[in-house]
Amino acid sequence: MSALNPVVAIGDDILDCLSRLPKSVYAKAAKFIMRFRSDPRSPGINYERIQNAKDDNLRSVRIDQNLRGIVLAPEKGNVYVLLWIDNHDDAYKWALNRMARVNVASGSLQIFSVDEQTIQDEAKSEQPQPGLFDDLRDRELARLGVPEELIPAVRSIRSDGDLENSEDQLPEDAYEGLYMKAAGYTYEEVMAELERTDEDSGVAADDFEGALQTDESKRKFWVVDDEDELQGMLDAPLEKWRVFLHPSQRKLVERDWNGPVRVLGGAGTGKTVAAMHRARWLAEHRLFKQPDRILFTTFTSNLAADIHANLRSICDRDQLARIEVVNLDAWVSAFLRGRGESRTIVFPEDDKLDGFWSEVVSIYGKELGLQQKFYQDEWGAVVQANSVSNRDGYLRAPRIGRGTRLHRAKKAEIWNVFEAYRARLDEEGLLEPDDAYRLAREILESKPHTLPYKAVIVDEAQDMGSEAFRLLRAIVPEAGEQPDTNSMFIVGDGHQRIYGRRVVLGRCGIKIRGRSRKLRVNYRTSDEIRKWALAVLEGVEIDDLDDGRDDSKGYRSLFHGPPPEVMNTKNQSEEFEHLVSWIRKLEAEDYSDKDICVIARDNRTVKSFEDMLEQEGFKTLTLQRRQAEDRRLDGVRLATMHRAKGLEFMAVALVALNDGLIPHALALRAAPDEAGKEEVINAERMLLYVAATRAKKWLLASSSGKPSEIL
Repeated sequence: MSALNPVVAIGDDILDCLSRLPKSVYAKAAKFIMRFRSDPRSPGINYERIQNAKDDNLRSVRIDQNLRGIVLAPEKGNVYVLLWIDNHDDAYKWALNRMARVNVASGSLQIFSVDEQTIQDEAKSEQPQPGLFDDLRDRELARLGVPEELIPAVRSIRSDGDLENSEDQLPEDAYEGLYMKAAGYTYEEVMAELERTDEDSGVAADDFEGALQTDESKRKFWVVDDEDELQGMLDAPLEKWRVFLHPSQRKLVERDWNGPVRVLGGAGTGKTVAAMHRARWLAEHRLFKQPDRILFTTFTSNLAADIHANLRSICDRDQLARIEVVNLDAWVSAFLRGRGESRTIVFPEDDKLDGFWSEVVSIYGKELGLQQKFYQDEWGAVVQANSVSNRDGYLRAPRIGRGTRLHRAKKAEIWNVFEAYRARLDEEGLLEPDDAYRLAREILESKPHTLPYKAVIVDEAQDMGSEAFRLLRAIVPEAGEQPDTNSMFIVGDGHQRIYGRRVVLGRCGIKIRGRSRKLRVNYRTSDEIRKWALAVLEGVEIDDLDDGRDDSKGYRSLFHGPPPEVMNTKNQSEEFEHLVSWIRKLEAEDYSDKDICVIARDNRTVKSFEDMLEQEGFKTLTLQRRQAEDRRLDGVRLATMHRAKGLEFMAVALVALNDGLIPHALALRAAPDEAGKEEVINAERMLLYVAATRAKKWLLASSSGKPSEIL
């Protein structure tokens, strides 16, 4: 072998291998990996050929008396890739049918099983059916990532079920391309979506070192250059996102953009992960000067706290010092206070506002025959959303999607109520969030730009309204004739809108044409849970944050799990008994209590289940607003559906999904018309979707009495 410095890489399957090891054995494996990284040719590492293996480039290495590693160590070149760790017999069994090949089309290093008979057996059918990929030529299958050795097996796939059953035998990048093709995309659309070309990559079939440098390989393999980073990874083996980014994520994160970028993606597709790595990349690679900063903002204080905690684990001290993480309301409050504003921001859930509305409607709107809820909804959806400040503005404002039709004269009378409500806010020294955003923007636009921010990163964009985005545009304004480089990185998902109103970025001065991307691979949630959660949203129209429609076409999960359990009991006592049994079963399968979360619609229900669990002897931890979840603390987690947003757990129990609670009967009765009722129901569907997709593998959806109509 070459005397040059070796190229050492680690496959992402190693992290799963380590997670399954007992602590005492894990320590030995981690020690071996550090030695392997330091010098894979160390005399203490004995490489042995694997008898009857399909690939002569695979070797076994001894870690202890029973533990073995499988290493790709080609005769040509100087590459060493640690692929698998397991007990002796299982490690050899894993390696026997595996092959390592460079896909010359994509340039990726692929590890796959050549037991193609398994695929063919799974694809057998009593009735002859056409192949799922009969319309593709062999060359096109290769371009989609299918190794030459597996093309005959792929030709035998007849259905979506056959394809899903063959996932373990196919390279990940090949499965992704085939899945999208099966979902209805044309070959050309798949290639464009995956940003692949119809030309060979230029990486030779025997150039393993070159293959490791391609984006496609970096989704599965990490070339180990930094010993400290490797040690950090070994200290937290399950946090794959710290090291491995999907190529679609990496292409978004590690590049200069000439304007604002919008990234869409369903729950679990890694939008927040991409946003955090984007912040890190900007802090590391852009030549910012003191006191230049990156503003990382989101809608809720809960998410801001969680994001800041996670950034600490992927950023060094200097990088973290350049990133300011704060939810938008907190930022606006501090900004206005610093400029002498004495009024206080008051939020919609404050009971004080209901009192104001009741007062002004009884005086100025009593004769109009409209419910109080109508005025409140009209105020938010029309007046605030369109920055309306006077009667003429309201008469001209669009009311698209509002159920109650109004003629011009009636709108003029309604404005009297709005004017009185605004006066009450002024009397009490209060600002609604939209008012605060607008005031902050006007201050910024009236004076030279003096803020330290060179870029803004926005997470959970679907929960922010138009005034919020107009303000964000003012925080990092367009640079005149200069390219608007790297100014905004916006991630969101209309399926998860549980706050706020629809927004059209283009109308807020944020032009994303040509810089819109979509993530389609769900890393967090099993395919069974993903499908159940999406079914909750069936029939709901989802927007794309810029006056278009979004869909879940081609959206998939990387793994399978047990189907969600949907259960209805006679009463809450029986529901609770079943929950206890469910948790006990998980504990018997060695799940930690901190991997289990019980989620309910409101705080009152959360408290009742917390009390019952503690009476049964469970240690519990209720997640609070504005506090990051501390994974060091033990206890079954409990949270409201709103608080659980942004978190993930191996197992989630959605409890008390009862009629009258989801959606709440009071909210339905208060809806001013059928359009309003539909809006309430759709909002609850999205909230349930968010809560369900917190689960990685196990999902329980339980109710007592009459279940929610949404189920």
